Amino acid sequence: MGDRVRLVGGFLAFVGGALLAVQGRLNGELGHVFGDGFLAALVSFGGGLALLLLGVPTTAAGRAGLARLRSSLRAGRIRWWQCVGGASGAFFVSTQGLTIAALGVAVFTVAAVGAQAVSSLLVDRAGLGPAGRVTLSGPRVAGAGLAVVAVAVAVSDEVGDPSSLWLALLPALGGIGLGWQQAVNGLVREAAQSTRVTTLVNFGTGTATLLVVCAVDVAVRGLPVAAPAEPWFYAGGALGIVTISTAVLAVRWIGVLLVGLCQVAGQLVGALAVDVIAPAAGGQLSAVTVVGTALALIAVVVAARPRL
Repeated sequence: MGDRVRLVGGFLAFVGGALLAVQGRLNGELGHVFGDGFLAALVSFGGGLALLLLGVPTTAAGRAGLARLRSSLRAGRIRWWQCVGGASGAFFVSTQGLTIAALGVAVFTVAAVGAQAVSSLLVDRAGLGPAGRVTLSGPRVAGAGLAVVAVAVAVSDEVGDPSSLWLALLPALGGIGLGWQQAVNGLVREAAQSTRVTTLVNFGTGTATLLVVCAVDVAVRGLPVAAPAEPWFYAGGALGIVTISTAVLAVRWIGVLLVGLCQVAGQLVGALAVDVIAPAAGGQLSAVTVVGTALALIAVVVAARPRL
Protein backbone atom coordinates (compact mmCIF):
# COMPACT_ATOMS: atom_id res chain seq x y z
CA MET A 1 0.00 0.00 0.00
CA GLY A 2 1.40 3.34 -1.05
CA ASP A 3 2.36 6.20 1.19
CA ARG A 4 -0.23 8.41 -0.53
CA VAL A 5 -3.09 6.12 0.52
CA ARG A 6 -1.82 6.05 4.11
CA LEU A 7 -1.52 9.84 4.14
CA VAL A 8 -5.08 10.18 2.85
CA GLY A 9 -6.26 7.78 5.56
CA GLY A 10 -4.41 9.72 8.23
CA PHE A 11 -5.81 13.04 6.99
CA LEU A 12 -9.37 11.71 6.96
CA ALA A 13 -9.00 10.46 10.53
CA PHE A 14 -7.51 13.82 11.58
CA VAL A 15 -10.47 15.74 10.14
CA GLY A 16 -12.90 13.37 11.83
CA GLY A 17 -11.12 13.89 15.14
CA ALA A 18 -11.26 17.67 14.85
CA LEU A 19 -15.01 17.51 14.25
CA LEU A 20 -15.33 15.15 17.21
CA ALA A 21 -13.90 17.87 19.45
CA VAL A 22 -16.47 20.36 18.17
CA GLN A 23 -19.20 17.76 18.65
CA GLY A 24 -17.99 17.30 22.20
CA ARG A 25 -18.48 20.98 23.00
CA LEU A 26 -21.96 21.04 21.44
CA ASN A 27 -23.07 17.87 23.24
CA GLY A 28 -21.49 19.07 26.48
CA GLU A 29 -23.39 22.36 26.37
CA LEU A 30 -26.58 20.56 25.37
CA GLY A 31 -26.20 18.19 28.31
CA HIS A 32 -25.57 21.15 30.61
CA VAL A 33 -28.77 22.92 29.51
CA PHE A 34 -30.79 19.71 29.67
CA GLY A 35 -29.23 18.79 32.97
CA ASP A 36 -28.97 15.28 31.50
CA GLY A 37 -26.03 13.97 29.47
CA PHE A 38 -27.92 10.86 28.34
CA LEU A 39 -30.69 12.87 26.71
CA ALA A 40 -28.10 15.06 25.02
CA ALA A 41 -26.46 11.93 23.60
CA LEU A 42 -29.84 10.63 22.40
CA VAL A 43 -30.54 13.91 20.59
CA SER A 44 -27.11 13.70 18.92
CA PHE A 45 -27.43 10.07 17.86
CA GLY A 46 -31.10 10.40 16.93
CA GLY A 47 -30.37 13.39 14.72
CA GLY A 48 -27.60 11.53 12.93
CA LEU A 49 -29.81 8.46 12.50
CA ALA A 50 -32.61 10.55 11.00
CA LEU A 51 -30.24 12.03 8.42
CA LEU A 52 -28.88 8.59 7.53
CA LEU A 53 -32.37 7.07 7.18
CA LEU A 54 -33.11 9.79 4.64
CA GLY A 55 -29.91 9.13 2.69
CA VAL A 56 -29.23 5.36 2.82
CA PRO A 57 -32.33 3.11 2.47
CA THR A 58 -33.82 5.55 -0.03
CA THR A 59 -31.01 4.93 -2.55
CA ALA A 60 -30.27 1.87 -4.68
CA ALA A 61 -26.66 1.75 -3.46
CA GLY A 62 -27.78 1.92 0.16
CA ARG A 63 -30.32 -0.88 -0.26
CA ALA A 64 -27.72 -3.03 -2.01
CA GLY A 65 -25.28 -2.49 0.87
CA LEU A 66 -27.93 -3.46 3.41
CA ALA A 67 -28.66 -6.61 1.43
CA ARG A 68 -24.96 -7.54 1.36
CA LEU A 69 -24.71 -7.05 5.12
CA ARG A 70 -27.80 -9.19 5.71
CA SER A 71 -26.35 -11.96 3.53
CA SER A 72 -23.04 -11.83 5.40
CA LEU A 73 -24.84 -12.16 8.72
CA ARG A 74 -26.84 -15.15 7.51
CA ALA A 75 -23.72 -16.84 6.11
CA GLY A 76 -21.76 -16.24 9.32
CA ARG A 77 -19.10 -14.12 7.63
CA ILE A 78 -19.77 -11.50 10.26
CA ARG A 79 -21.29 -11.91 13.73
CA TRP A 80 -24.16 -9.91 15.20
CA TRP A 81 -21.98 -8.58 18.02
CA GLN A 82 -19.64 -7.06 15.45
CA CYS A 83 -22.55 -4.86 14.33
CA VAL A 84 -23.11 -3.17 17.69
CA GLY A 85 -20.09 -0.88 17.77
CA GLY A 86 -22.52 2.00 17.99
CA ALA A 87 -23.19 1.08 21.63
CA SER A 88 -19.61 2.13 22.44
CA GLY A 89 -20.14 5.33 20.52
CA ALA A 90 -23.35 5.95 22.47
CA PHE A 91 -21.47 5.66 25.74
CA PHE A 92 -18.71 7.97 24.52
CA VAL A 93 -21.19 10.63 23.39
CA SER A 94 -22.98 10.29 26.73
CA THR A 95 -19.74 11.06 28.54
CA GLN A 96 -19.49 14.25 26.47
CA GLY A 97 -22.81 15.47 27.79
CA LEU A 98 -22.06 14.30 31.33
CA THR A 99 -18.57 15.71 31.81
CA ILE A 100 -17.43 18.34 29.31
CA ALA A 101 -19.19 21.26 30.98
CA ALA A 102 -17.19 20.49 34.14
CA LEU A 103 -13.90 19.26 32.65
CA GLY A 104 -13.56 21.39 29.51
CA VAL A 105 -13.01 19.97 26.03
CA ALA A 106 -9.22 19.70 26.33
CA VAL A 107 -9.12 17.66 29.57
CA PHE A 108 -11.97 15.48 28.33
CA THR A 109 -10.14 14.80 25.07
CA VAL A 110 -6.77 14.01 26.64
CA ALA A 111 -8.44 11.57 29.05
CA ALA A 112 -10.08 9.79 26.13
CA VAL A 113 -6.84 9.91 24.13
CA GLY A 114 -4.79 7.77 26.49
CA ALA A 115 -7.43 5.08 26.82
CA GLN A 116 -8.14 5.03 23.10
CA ALA A 117 -4.44 4.68 22.27
CA VAL A 118 -4.03 1.65 24.55
CA SER A 119 -7.29 0.09 23.36
CA SER A 120 -6.35 0.56 19.69
CA LEU A 121 -2.92 -0.98 20.28
CA LEU A 122 -4.46 -4.11 21.82
CA VAL A 123 -7.19 -4.35 19.17
CA ASP A 124 -4.57 -4.22 16.39
CA ARG A 125 -2.47 -6.83 18.21
CA ALA A 126 -5.49 -9.15 18.42
CA GLY A 127 -6.26 -8.66 14.72
CA LEU A 128 -9.86 -7.60 15.33
CA GLY A 129 -9.90 -4.95 12.61
CA PRO A 130 -10.01 -5.26 8.79
CA ALA A 131 -6.26 -4.56 8.51
CA GLY A 132 -5.54 -7.84 10.34
CA ARG A 133 -3.06 -8.56 13.11
CA VAL A 134 -0.38 -5.93 13.69
CA THR A 135 2.49 -7.06 15.90
CA LEU A 136 3.60 -5.05 18.89
CA SER A 137 6.68 -2.91 18.28
CA GLY A 138 8.78 -0.66 20.47
CA PRO A 139 7.53 2.62 18.98
CA ARG A 140 3.88 1.53 19.06
CA VAL A 141 4.05 0.47 22.69
CA ALA A 142 6.05 3.59 23.61
CA GLY A 143 3.52 5.81 21.88
CA ALA A 144 0.59 4.22 23.70
CA GLY A 145 2.45 4.43 27.01
CA LEU A 146 3.30 8.07 26.45
CA ALA A 147 -0.36 8.77 25.78
CA VAL A 148 -1.21 7.34 29.21
CA VAL A 149 1.43 9.58 30.80
CA ALA A 150 -0.12 12.52 28.97
CA VAL A 151 -3.47 11.75 30.59
CA ALA A 152 -1.89 11.65 34.04
CA VAL A 153 -0.20 15.00 33.46
CA ALA A 154 -3.29 16.66 32.03
CA VAL A 155 -5.50 15.79 35.02
CA SER A 156 -2.79 16.12 37.69
CA ASP A 157 -4.11 19.47 38.94
CA GLU A 158 -7.41 17.75 39.85
CA VAL A 159 -5.85 15.22 42.23
CA GLY A 160 -7.28 16.97 45.25
CA ASP A 161 -10.87 16.69 43.97
CA PRO A 162 -12.12 13.08 43.89
CA SER A 163 -15.26 14.00 41.96
CA SER A 164 -13.17 15.56 39.19
CA LEU A 165 -11.00 12.46 39.01
CA TRP A 166 -14.11 10.34 38.59
CA LEU A 167 -15.32 12.58 35.78
CA ALA A 168 -11.98 12.11 33.99
CA LEU A 169 -12.42 8.33 34.24
CA LEU A 170 -15.67 8.45 32.26
CA PRO A 171 -14.14 9.72 28.98
CA ALA A 172 -11.26 7.28 29.57
CA LEU A 173 -13.75 4.40 29.59
CA GLY A 174 -15.34 5.89 26.49
CA GLY A 175 -11.95 5.98 24.80
CA ILE A 176 -11.42 2.27 25.49
CA GLY A 177 -14.68 1.53 23.68
CA LEU A 178 -13.69 3.66 20.69
CA GLY A 179 -10.80 1.36 19.77
CA TRP A 180 -13.10 -1.65 19.63
CA GLN A 181 -15.78 0.35 17.81
CA GLN A 182 -13.42 1.34 15.02
CA ALA A 183 -12.32 -2.27 14.53
CA VAL A 184 -15.81 -3.76 14.27
CA ASN A 185 -17.10 -0.88 12.16
CA GLY A 186 -14.33 -1.67 9.71
CA LEU A 187 -15.49 -5.29 9.57
CA VAL A 188 -19.08 -4.21 8.95
CA ARG A 189 -17.85 -2.01 6.12
CA GLU A 190 -16.06 -4.99 4.55
CA ALA A 191 -19.27 -7.04 4.74
CA ALA A 192 -21.59 -4.33 3.41
CA GLN A 193 -19.03 -2.78 1.03
CA SER A 194 -20.59 0.55 1.94
CA THR A 195 -19.41 3.27 4.31
CA ARG A 196 -22.89 4.77 4.47
CA VAL A 197 -24.49 1.48 5.51
CA THR A 198 -21.83 0.98 8.18
CA THR A 199 -22.46 4.46 9.55
CA LEU A 200 -26.23 3.80 9.54
CA VAL A 201 -25.76 0.55 11.49
CA ASN A 202 -23.50 2.38 13.95
CA PHE A 203 -26.03 5.13 14.58
CA GLY A 204 -28.91 2.66 14.70
CA THR A 205 -27.38 0.51 17.45
CA GLY A 206 -26.22 3.60 19.34
CA THR A 207 -29.66 5.18 19.24
CA ALA A 208 -31.32 1.93 20.34
CA THR A 209 -28.94 1.70 23.30
CA LEU A 210 -29.62 5.28 24.32
CA LEU A 211 -33.40 4.86 24.01
CA VAL A 212 -33.27 2.12 26.65
CA VAL A 213 -30.97 4.14 28.92
CA CYS A 214 -33.03 7.32 28.54
CA ALA A 215 -36.29 5.50 29.23
CA VAL A 216 -34.94 4.55 32.66
CA ASP A 217 -33.32 7.96 33.12
CA VAL A 218 -36.52 9.90 32.37
CA ALA A 219 -38.59 7.57 34.55
CA VAL A 220 -36.30 8.37 37.49
CA ARG A 221 -35.45 12.02 36.87
CA GLY A 222 -38.19 13.29 34.57
CA LEU A 223 -37.88 15.32 31.39
CA PRO A 224 -35.62 18.40 31.24
CA VAL A 225 -37.29 21.72 31.93
CA ALA A 226 -35.26 23.65 29.33
CA ALA A 227 -33.72 23.18 25.90
CA PRO A 228 -31.46 25.54 23.93
CA ALA A 229 -33.14 27.50 21.13
CA GLU A 230 -29.97 27.86 19.05
CA PRO A 231 -30.04 25.34 16.16
CA TRP A 232 -26.29 24.64 16.19
CA PHE A 233 -26.58 22.83 19.53
CA TYR A 234 -28.36 20.07 17.62
CA ALA A 235 -25.67 19.62 14.96
CA GLY A 236 -23.75 16.94 16.91
CA GLY A 237 -25.33 14.10 14.94
CA ALA A 238 -24.25 15.52 11.59
CA LEU A 239 -20.68 15.97 12.85
CA GLY A 240 -20.75 12.42 14.21
CA ILE A 241 -21.65 11.07 10.77
CA VAL A 242 -18.47 12.60 9.33
CA THR A 243 -16.35 11.31 12.23
CA ILE A 244 -17.60 7.73 11.91
CA SER A 245 -17.47 7.72 8.11
CA THR A 246 -13.86 8.93 7.94
CA ALA A 247 -12.78 6.36 10.53
CA VAL A 248 -14.54 3.54 8.66
CA LEU A 249 -12.73 4.48 5.45
CA ALA A 250 -9.31 5.01 7.03
CA VAL A 251 -9.17 1.88 9.20
CA ARG A 252 -8.88 -0.32 6.09
CA TRP A 253 -5.70 1.47 5.06
CA ILE A 254 -3.77 2.25 8.25
CA GLY A 255 -5.18 0.00 11.00
CA VAL A 256 -6.99 0.75 14.23
CA LEU A 257 -4.08 2.25 16.19
CA LEU A 258 -3.07 4.77 13.55
CA VAL A 259 -6.68 5.70 12.84
CA GLY A 260 -7.16 6.28 16.55
CA LEU A 261 -3.99 8.30 16.95
CA CYS A 262 -4.49 10.41 13.82
CA GLN A 263 -8.03 11.03 14.98
CA VAL A 264 -6.62 11.89 18.38
CA ALA A 265 -4.32 14.49 16.82
CA GLY A 266 -7.34 16.12 15.25
CA GLN A 267 -9.24 15.97 18.55
CA LEU A 268 -6.42 17.61 20.45
CA VAL A 269 -5.95 20.42 17.96
CA GLY A 270 -9.69 20.95 17.74
CA ALA A 271 -10.19 20.73 21.50
CA LEU A 272 -7.53 23.28 22.33
CA ALA A 273 -8.87 25.60 19.64
CA VAL A 274 -12.40 25.30 21.04
CA ASP A 275 -11.23 25.91 24.61
CA VAL A 276 -9.21 28.95 23.52
CA ILE A 277 -11.79 30.48 21.15
CA ALA A 278 -14.92 29.65 23.14
CA PRO A 279 -13.98 28.52 26.66
CA ALA A 280 -16.64 26.87 28.77
CA ALA A 281 -18.33 29.05 31.35
CA GLY A 282 -16.05 29.33 34.36
CA GLY A 283 -13.42 27.23 32.64
CA GLN A 284 -9.77 28.08 32.22
CA LEU A 285 -7.13 26.32 30.16
CA SER A 286 -4.39 25.26 32.56
CA ALA A 287 -0.67 24.79 31.91
CA VAL A 288 -0.79 21.08 32.74
CA THR A 289 -3.54 20.56 30.17
CA VAL A 290 -1.34 22.15 27.50
CA VAL A 291 1.65 20.04 28.57
CA GLY A 292 -0.48 16.89 28.57
CA THR A 293 -1.79 17.70 25.12
CA ALA A 294 1.75 18.24 23.82
CA LEU A 295 2.82 14.88 25.24
CA ALA A 296 -0.15 13.20 23.61
CA LEU A 297 0.79 14.72 20.24
CA ILE A 298 4.34 13.39 20.67
CA ALA A 299 2.81 9.99 21.43
CA VAL A 300 1.00 10.11 18.09
CA VAL A 301 4.28 10.76 16.24
CA VAL A 302 6.17 8.03 18.11
CA ALA A 303 3.52 5.37 17.56
CA ALA A 304 3.04 6.29 13.89
CA ARG A 305 6.73 6.01 12.93
CA PRO A 306 6.68 2.34 11.86
CA ARG A 307 3.90 2.91 9.36
CA LEU A 308 4.22 6.51 8.14
